[in-house]
This record gives sequence, structure tokens and C-alpha cells, in this order.
Amino acid sequence: MAQVKITVRPNGPFRVEDPNGLVEVVDPNGNKYDLTGKPAFSLCRCGGSVNKPFCDGTHSKIGFQAAEPAVKAGG
Repeated sequence: MAQVKITVRPNGPFRVEDPNGLVEVVDPNGNKYDLTGKPAFSLCRCGGSVNKPFCDGTHSKIGFQAAEPAVKAGG
């Protein structure tokens, strides 16, 4: 069974790879987003997407610059 993988894209979204459909994304009211047939999706990080919480590519249009990456433990 493949694991869920989340990749932080430089100055872009969080890319979620979920081949087994294990991830649930819920809104503030607890309503689940329908992820049927989506083994991968991207979550907005810039705040500019009109399709929040999902990425629509706005980050590239507005010149989003992500914060510095976290320091790795033990490094």
C-alpha cells in the first residue's frame, strides 16, 4: 500500500499524493470536500486561489514568495 506523500513546492502549493484515498479535507464546518478520483491534488499556500483550499495557479500570477523552509531536525 502506497503512503500519502506531501511535497512542498518552492513558491507554490502543497502537493498531496494520496493513491489510496486516505486523506480527508474538511472545511471549517466539518464538511468534506469530494476527492473522488483524485489520487493527487494541490493545496493553496499563497491565499490567492479562487478555488480554496485547492491551488488554481494564482501563486505564479501574483509572484508568491514562500517563507524560508523549516530547519530540519538534527541538522
